[in-house]
Amino acid sequence: MEYFIIIISAIFVSNIVLSQFLGICPFLGVSGKVSTAVGMSGAVLFVMTIATIVTWLIFNYVLEPFNITFLQTIIFILVIASLVQMVEIVLKKVSPPLYQALGIYLPLITTNCAVLGVAILTISNNFNLVEGVVFAIANAIGFGLAMTLFAGLREHLDLMEVPKSMRGAPIALVTAGILALAFMGFVGLV
Repeated sequence: MEYFIIIISAIFVSNIVLSQFLGICPFLGVSGKVSTAVGMSGAVLFVMTIATIVTWLIFNYVLEPFNITFLQTIIFILVIASLVQMVEIVLKKVSPPLYQALGIYLPLITTNCAVLGVAILTISNNFNLVEGVVFAIANAIGFGLAMTLFAGLREHLDLMEVPKSMRGAPIALVTAGILALAFMGFVGLV
């Protein structure tokens, strides 16, 4: 039951993008097409899960025992950047088609604050490793859901007659706000 609550809460109630406002840059920047949103979502799922596992292990077996938890944010940023680079190198050697499919999304994840946010929230919520992985996967799914819905809405808006002063970023921000309000309907669910 506890895992179910973590999953529903992370995907719908406390959506990483629409409630906690982490990962706004890729949310607004890469959501022009559904296909790019899905690609970015898959890359975020992969990196967020691996980053949460590694940062949890580093925090619990290095930072906490040596009483250097004040270095948490800096270490986590370095770990995430290193992980993204290692994943990129390994994918380039092992699976060139997957590397080509992910393309520009892997380097973009290095600057995605949602990955860092989930790693820090996993520690601050005192999750064990399994709960942390479930939390990371659920947050990545929530990120992907919000991004894919938003991309679909933006593609639909491109077909509509939008007033000239609202085209581009203004209508995108209004749409994101309405989508965030829609997700507020899940508050109180868990």
